[in-house]
Amino acid sequence: PCLPDRPSPSMTSSVGAPAFCQKEKETGEGRMAAGPTRPPRPRKEPQPLVIPRSAAEEQRLKLERLMRNPDKTVPIPEKLNEWAPRPPPEFVRDVMGSSAGAGSGEFHVYRHLRRREYQRQDFMDAMAEKQKLDEEYQKKLEKNKIAAEEQTAKRRRKRQKLKEKKLLAKKSKLEQKKEQEAASSDNSQKQQTSEEDEDRDASEDEKEDDAEEASFVMGR
Repeated sequence: PCLPDRPSPSMTSSVGAPAFCQKEKETGEGRMAAGPTRPPRPRKEPQPLVIPRSAAEEQRLKLERLMRNPDKTVPIPEKLNEWAPRPPPEFVRDVMGSSAGAGSGEFHVYRHLRRREYQRQDFMDAMAEKQKLDEEYQKKLEKNKIAAEEQTAKRRRKRQKLKEKKLLAKKSKLEQKKEQEAASSDNSQKQQTSEEDEDRDASEDEKEDDAEEASFVMGR
């Protein structure tokens, strides 16, 4: 509030309000009139509440929400680093002994060291088991790959044999067809030569008949 607890009569204006309040009000109105006006923020359309009834519908809703603004960057979480125990110290400075002067806190130090050592041994056992499983998996993959290559080679040989068999059958069929054509052409040539011979014999017989007839006519 701009009114003091006890305003003096000199501070009041003719209207009755303090002069400094009137001045502050005028300066505030001038500042607001001189400053740039901020455009109104666009209101978001209310979206209906959709409750997914299955995993597929939930995934569809997520994709629709993602594709509403494709320019927005999607945060992809990084792969978490696998937990590994703290490596053992190279040089142990606080060597624990069995002296009677050990304090009551040394037992807790020993307990924490023992717990870390057990964790390290469990981690080493788990890594050895994982490495063993990976090696077995790689061996199985190699075995399956060799078996698949042998199976494909066997089928390839079978297909090659069938292809060669078909080619031989086709070749023999073509050879038989050529032989039949050659035989038919030989038969046609023989028939043609026989017909020519018959025609030649017939023409010679006609010539002889004509010659005999002519001599008979001349002798008469």
